[in-house]
Amino acid sequence: MEEFSLMTLLAVFEEMFGRGLFWAMVAVAVIVTLGYVYVLVRDRAMSMRKFLLAQLSMPVGGVAAVAFVMMMTNSGFADIGGPIDWIVLLGVFVAGAVGFAILVYVIQSLVRGKEADI
Repeated sequence: MEEFSLMTLLAVFEEMFGRGLFWAMVAVAVIVTLGYVYVLVRDRAMSMRKFLLAQLSMPVGGVAAVAFVMMMTNSGFADIGGPIDWIVLLGVFVAGAVGFAILVYVIQSLVRGKEADI
């Protein structure tokens, strides 16, 4: 690979996950992000109680993201070769954890509505 571009990255992800699943994941990420922006604008503040519960759910999202990628790539932990594999796996864990926390916050805000912090 002589040069690295966004199109190359998109092609790699489409090959790894399949075109339909990849774009479905992108659509879900966009919907969750728009939901997060909506609840922040609607509530005009972040609820620290909801934020704490969202943070407590982060390990679940991280483990789920790593398990999902391992399943999609037909890999196991025995296949991890070098430091770059660990860095990528850590990045997947962090992205899954943050994404899941945002999802949990949005769901709590939409279900419970605006509530006063104590």
